Amino acid sequence: MRRRPHTSTSCPPTNRPSLIMAEQARGRELQSEGILRDIWRVPGRRANIGIWSAADADALESALTSLPIWPYVEIDVTPLATHSLSRST
Repeated sequence: MRRRPHTSTSCPPTNRPSLIMAEQARGRELQSEGILRDIWRVPGRRANIGIWSAADADALESALTSLPIWPYVEIDVTPLATHSLSRST
């Protein structure tokens, strides 16, 4: 999943610190639930790429919309299938 801030609807600067704290707390919860598997920053951009795991599309949608930053980001989801060379097989 790739996440980028919206250019048209940005978070008001006064709300940003509390939004970031809430986002980090929710991210830790999703990690402990095994939904957010890993996440990386994209250097030079305000963007992240993460590996998420959910039972189905509805469960993933529920997790993504639970993020406090949801109204302010654009999310691209790319479904993945296990490859025969994967270390997890």
